[in-house]
Amino acid sequence: MSAPLTVIIPTIDAADRLSPTLAALTEGVVDGLVRELVIADGGSTDGIEALAEGVGARLVRAPRGRGTQLHAAARSTETPWLLFLHADTVPAPGWSAAVAAHMALEPDKAGWFRLAFDSSATMARVTAGWANLRSRVFGLPYGDQGLLIPRALYDETGGYRSIPLMEDVALARAIGRRRMAAIEAVATTSAGRFVAEGWFRRGWRNLTTLALYFAGVSPERLARRYERR
Repeated sequence: MSAPLTVIIPTIDAADRLSPTLAALTEGVVDGLVRELVIADGGSTDGIEALAEGVGARLVRAPRGRGTQLHAAARSTETPWLLFLHADTVPAPGWSAAVAAHMALEPDKAGWFRLAFDSSATMARVTAGWANLRSRVFGLPYGDQGLLIPRALYDETGGYRSIPLMEDVALARAIGRRRMAAIEAVATTSAGRFVAEGWFRRGWRNLTTLALYFAGVSPERLARRYERR
């Protein structure tokens, strides 16, 4: 049986941040889980072509925008499962066994990793705890938690939308809480933006953006509001 999984990573000038993620994915290749790595690039000028060639990844070019990039890459693949990861999200050792278990036990459901940050700050643990609670209770994992999804379910929901913000929440809502389950593994993501802006300020910004989206404010308007800060 051929490997069932394609891993898709969106990039915009992220070549210098990809090494830890790529190193972690080696486990899935060795275990016979990952068939292909696709880098979905939105117009980088940082030599991403050479990096992709060097690690044996396929590069897919698309107009800038995470949802647009991810959807273009997903449409170019044929495997029965897709795993979407941010460039600075690193699955912990043992992730491939956890993903394989999810595929066997929850073949019709999407999955997400438990979130951790690369910071020892108390607020890092608090913020990650809230993210994991939100995912379990409301079925709303964000992109930095990764998204594992059967291709059939991806196609049924229409996949990622070409919107400038909230593409991960839009897809999670289309999937629905009952068709999601936690993957029993951790993914660590960068705390850089929280550290730069402040944990409370960044967390409040994310929470209010989510609330406004649920209230019906368009992703385009939310993106303009986001960029002004």
